[in-house]
Amino acid sequence: MQVVTHPGNFHADDVFAIAALRLAVGPLELVRSRDEAVVAAADVRVDVGGRSDPATGDFDHHQRGGAGERPNGIRYASFGLVWRAHGVALAGGDEEAAASIDERLVQGVDANDTGQTIVRSEVGDVRPMTVSGVVAAMNPAWDEELDDAAQDARFAQAVDVAEGILERELAGAAAFGRARRLVRDAIARAQDPRIVELDRNMPWRELVVAGAPGALYVVYPKSDGWGMQAVPVKAGDFANRRDLPAAWAGLSDDALAEATGVPGAMFCHPARFYVSARTREAIMALATLALDGDGA
Repeated sequence: MQVVTHPGNFHADDVFAIAALRLAVGPLELVRSRDEAVVAAADVRVDVGGRSDPATGDFDHHQRGGAGERPNGIRYASFGLVWRAHGVALAGGDEEAAASIDERLVQGVDANDTGQTIVRSEVGDVRPMTVSGVVAAMNPAWDEELDDAAQDARFAQAVDVAEGILERELAGAAAFGRARRLVRDAIARAQDPRIVELDRNMPWRELVVAGAPGALYVVYPKSDGWGMQAVPVKAGDFANRRDLPAAWAGLSDDALAEATGVPGAMFCHPARFYVSARTREAIMALATLALDGDGA
């Protein structure tokens, strides 16, 4: 399959769009050109051509009026257009996984390319380094003279980096899908809805916060015993539905065992969101104490 995109400086949207296409359809014959005849002859056009139509292999957003926007107002750039066409298939048919990658990765790239600010610094002029910034930094410096072959080689390197990021995102989304099923099963079988017991530690916060409104603690086995974490008020928040008792904060080993009366208690985080123990019996005893106490 021959794919054409523009020459010169590249951006994250065209780089990631090519990477996504390569993952979706396999090896590509890539041409970087604005020659109208070359553009028209290609099987797929990315970021050139002035059309948006996956049926004809067109993934451009530079035409008058753009290529549309998502319900949240973030406009589509070439990466988003390719992802909209191929993302679900790349995610193994999992629409939730494809949507999560769109939210976590694709939309940020599209917003950067279409001139939409979605992040503002709260610390002066400090800005986080984004994948768009990483890709931009792979372009030649302003005073670096490269011939066309060397520029194309830089572009190919950037596509390799983007493909690696996408592969990890897809693997992570698939793993999250597996965790989603296991966590939902654990919520359903919980004898006490306030305690969700997992077979192993896995991503659970979003799922428990959304799907178990009565859950206060999650327990799971770990390499050196058992852990228990407080359920946050919302995913990504540091506030918990119920903190662990203040008397436990920062204690470990004998001191924690003495304070709780539970042999095998190992450690309680000073922030009162995590406690560990050597055995399941011990962690469940700590869970019972945390539920019976006032959390103060």
